[in-house]
Amino acid sequence: INAEYMGEFGCVVLGAKVLVVLGHSSCGAVAATAQGAAVPGVISSLYYHIRPVCDAAHGDVDLAIEENVRVQVKQLMVSPVLSDLVKEGKLAVVGAVYDLETGIVNFLE
Repeated sequence: INAEYMGEFGCVVLGAKVLVVLGHSSCGAVAATAQGAAVPGVISSLYYHIRPVCDAAHGDVDLAIEENVRVQVKQLMVSPVLSDLVKEGKLAVVGAVYDLETGIVNFLE
């Protein structure tokens, strides 16, 4: 199941009014991708999707985490269902990063 399907279900069936794409600090997948490090299991399949944000961030993992959230917000907007709800003012799709140390959620612009 991908995020678009879950988002559509949450909004259309369950009536959610806000979708939050929530990244987190110290993300191991982003850090490993930025370093080109080998990791076990299926997490390495995420490299393909994360690599462009790591390249754009020039090795800054925190910036790559934020950019990955922004990319995922844009990806959700590919859904005609979700984009129509946003256009109609019935849904907000926002991105944020949760700081694991402080517990603070920083919403992105």
